[in-house]
Amino acid sequence: MEESNNYGHQHPLLLILNQDLLIHNQSGVTHCSRCGEEVSAPCFCCVEHCGFYLHKACADAPLELNHPFHPHHPLVLLQEPPSSYSGCVCDFCDEPCTNFIYHCSCALDFHIKCALLIFNIAENNLKELEHVALQDEELADENKCFGCWEPLAKYTHFSPDCGFNLHDKCAELPFKLNLECHREHPLVLQFNSERLSCKICCLVRTRRGFVYGCSPCEFVVHIECVSQSPLQVIKSTNHEHPFTLFNGHQHPLFLMLNQEQLMDNQRGVTDCSRCGEKVSAPCFCCAEHCGFYLHKVCAEAPLELNHPFHLNHPLLMQNAPYSSGMYICNFCNKSGHKSVYRCSSCELDFHIKCALFTFNIAENNLKELEHVVLQHPLIPTENGDEKLKDVSKCFGCREPLPNYTHFSPCRGFNLHEKCTEIPFKLNHVWHRKHPLVLQFNSERLSCKICCQVTMRRGFVYGCSPCKFVVHIECASQSPLQVINSTNHEHPFTLLLRQVPFTCDGCGTEGNHVAYTCGTCNIIIHKNCISLPRIIKSKWHDHRLLHTYFHHIEDFRVLNCLRCHDEVNTEHGSYYCSKCNGIFHVKCVMKDKDSYEIVENEDEIEMPIESSIIVIESNDAGEATKIKHFKHMHNLMLGPFVGGYENSCDGCMLPISDPFYYCSECAFFLHKACAELPKMKNVWHHDCKEPLALISDEAFQCQRCWYISNAFAYECCGCEEKICLRCVIALTPGARTCLKHEHPLFYYTKHNGKCNACGRTTQAAFCCKDCNFVLHLRCFSLPITARHKCDEHLLSLTDHDDNSYSEHYHCDICEESRDPNHWFYNCATCDTSAHRYCVLEEYPFLKLRSLYEENDHPHPLTIVKKKYYYPYCDKCGKPCVDVALECSKSECKYIVHWNCVVPFHLWRFWAWYKW
Repeated sequence: MEESNNYGHQHPLLLILNQDLLIHNQSGVTHCSRCGEEVSAPCFCCVEHCGFYLHKACADAPLELNHPFHPHHPLVLLQEPPSSYSGCVCDFCDEPCTNFIYHCSCALDFHIKCALLIFNIAENNLKELEHVALQDEELADENKCFGCWEPLAKYTHFSPDCGFNLHDKCAELPFKLNLECHREHPLVLQFNSERLSCKICCLVRTRRGFVYGCSPCEFVVHIECVSQSPLQVIKSTNHEHPFTLFNGHQHPLFLMLNQEQLMDNQRGVTDCSRCGEKVSAPCFCCAEHCGFYLHKVCAEAPLELNHPFHLNHPLLMQNAPYSSGMYICNFCNKSGHKSVYRCSSCELDFHIKCALFTFNIAENNLKELEHVVLQHPLIPTENGDEKLKDVSKCFGCREPLPNYTHFSPCRGFNLHEKCTEIPFKLNHVWHRKHPLVLQFNSERLSCKICCQVTMRRGFVYGCSPCKFVVHIECASQSPLQVINSTNHEHPFTLLLRQVPFTCDGCGTEGNHVAYTCGTCNIIIHKNCISLPRIIKSKWHDHRLLHTYFHHIEDFRVLNCLRCHDEVNTEHGSYYCSKCNGIFHVKCVMKDKDSYEIVENEDEIEMPIESSIIVIESNDAGEATKIKHFKHMHNLMLGPFVGGYENSCDGCMLPISDPFYYCSECAFFLHKACAELPKMKNVWHHDCKEPLALISDEAFQCQRCWYISNAFAYECCGCEEKICLRCVIALTPGARTCLKHEHPLFYYTKHNGKCNACGRTTQAAFCCKDCNFVLHLRCFSLPITARHKCDEHLLSLTDHDDNSYSEHYHCDICEESRDPNHWFYNCATCDTSAHRYCVLEEYPFLKLRSLYEENDHPHPLTIVKKKYYYPYCDKCGKPCVDVALECSKSECKYIVHWNCVVPFHLWRFWAWYKW
């Protein structure tokens, strides 16, 4: 027995080494007077047996502890919690404190045992833990380690008598460490006194415990987060604060393994900042919580990818390359707006997932597809469909998916199982010089076997130096030796030689797979064997017959009615015998929805229903008196003695010869407008249903966007309307313009500037002989027009040659005008004005006609107020330009056009102003 000082007690204390010498209280238990827990020998005991006992560790505890986990202030040993505390809880074990505590003004409180245990851990004094038993028993999952807070049952652990549970491995935690995520300072094991959130898992714990942190930077990470594999903490290569293109991120990304740790956006979805698709754990998250997330695959994607399918140049990862921020993936043909693999030399763009997916296929890394579910075509899909639609194609061979068992990855790919085993290289009989390599069809070359140019790029077999490409499905097919044709009386035989030729079926070149008819001396592509004999096209009013060669008695040059280039009649074409219309095979069959195959050739073609009934004709067979189904009176063939200042009631353009007029009322029709059929197919409307001729209904033309109430063609399906000006102008063939000496042809794709207004065009009327270009709106401009600024008719003028004038102005708006742009002019008065100033807002509304679609009890007449402006009964403002006036003279009702008619019939064209 050893006597010692009293440690603040009034009597001396003795060190008791024998358990039998302890004098227990009434409960049979002896408690430490400092920590309040049960004591056992060795311990200190009061020599006067007053019941004062101390654990040896509690007796040796210093009155002031400079704790390594809290270096800023010392921890002071207090006999009881401060009086201001309503309840004191240990900031390490989270249990109540009722006896002696270590206290800091930072509002930190610790049991003596907690402060000393973690002090020994920090100082690596494991010898102080020698009395702690090493245990390996099975424990419940809720028993956690005080260090890493993982379940104790996972590892061998210490279980001190005083109530701590600590993994064996956690007793050896380093006091300091350098972490990739915080390079400025080392991280120190410390108490999380400020309850900061962990920079890795983003969680804020109610318990404080101890963490690794940097106090000056307020940077904290949990011990269990630090203990993750170094591969789970990476430095981002494409994100920083603020955003700069791929220069590195100033904050690290951490691998998040828990789905609950993701911080969703307003839509409740967390998107990958590289590919833009939804992310789920495991994924990478920015340590600064700026909303930057990455799929693990996207984070590990290289910045430069040497893709086996594109050997000429590497694919570089970058942001979306266009001003709009959007691009189209050249593999899956879908849009993207995030990071992209791009080859600027070949203008190739790929989603990250598409580039990596095809890379794994090329490298035969099928292990990367282990997560992909192998589906049978008849197994129900997630959407409940028992069979995939035929339009769902394999990304490899482009055949329908239901034909074979296939992969259907979660990211939207569909790939036949057989297509994962296609060879990277192959030798093909049609190209013996070099092997063909699986590659992206970056140049959109046509397949040398089927001769089809596909809009999709996908991947193909090709030889880049020779510009030789074949589709995967074509390369795998063995060509038939003999094929019977439905379009030719003799069978076609495969030509077993590679020779250049011009196909007698379509008139285009070929030099690989060819079939011949020895009887007729015809050589054609394989696909051209199945060309239909007769088709009905939206580009022409009559049926078209396919011929392998066409006899022309004279020496005329026949031009294709679609592309306007010459048709070589020595080879195949589609021809109309009724009107001598001719088309290239590729042109008339370019759009599958624009033609129908006539299966029954013996079926009589339905005649086009005419809009007129001829009553009288002259000796030349020209109709001089007709009845039009859209007018109540008979119409006479001009000239009309009243002059030509009126407009055609069909197209609203000024009357010119030849035309029909009504002798009983002011009704005029151009001869061309009168002879249009009741029903008509037009190539520039998508619906298959024909368009019906209508009149006296206000509408907006879907081609030129003008508002009109003259004649129009209305679709029987979608009810869209097209004015007669556009229907006539866009009829295939040559068009004449009074302001140009040569014929004009309409091209659906033309990038140039309109000669009339100077604006850039995407589709226009062009001259083959010179650089004259007109877009559709300018082509339909009236040659003459009236305006109150001049008493004479104003003529459309194409060039101002007044050399004496230095400045050119519009006499209506008094603003400047370009002398090279078309304008209206009066040669007598020298009046010049912009086109849109003369035509004003509604140039093609038929005045004096009735408008009945309103809530007024009487019909309204369309009028144009030029010199006096009565006030509108709706808005109270003067009725300038077009208005609706009550047809009954005793009713003084008048309103603006824009105040009554629907919004879609407002002055929509005004923004354009050519």
